[in-house]
Amino acid sequence: MSPLIQKQELIQLSQLEELHTTGAGYDILRYIGLPEILGAESHTLLYFMGRNLARKFQIEQLEDIYYLFEKFGWGKLELVKEKKREMTFHLLADAVVRRLSSTSFQAEFRMEAGFLAEALHQLKDTECECIEEINKKIHQVEFSVVSAK
Repeated sequence: MSPLIQKQELIQLSQLEELHTTGAGYDILRYIGLPEILGAESHTLLYFMGRNLARKFQIEQLEDIYYLFEKFGWGKLELVKEKKREMTFHLLADAVVRRLSSTSFQAEFRMEAGFLAEALHQLKDTECECIEEINKKIHQVEFSVVSAK
């Protein structure tokens, strides 16, 4: 069978323990390398890159999403409000504060938004979309995820 046709295996959460990094290299790729390669469509492509990344993991509960956000170095994700079709999360961490305070690059959270939308799609078994709102004054990112049902 061709490698392109093979079914991809899910990455076990425990496998992430094998990865160790400081994060600066990641930030350079994320904020300098990828936007140069992706061009004007980088925000949209990063969102779908996040969705695709979430599909690689077996996410069975909300705590798995929290764990992955922290393991990826994205920050501490916290559910702050839940309605029938909408969930609101805050992303908190010293790393988020530093990203939002940077004058060297424009921080964005599209990949995180895409990842969260797809991860919740897996949990709820319904289509989900996510938008993020950045409040630089209080160094906080808010994600609003809306589901189809």
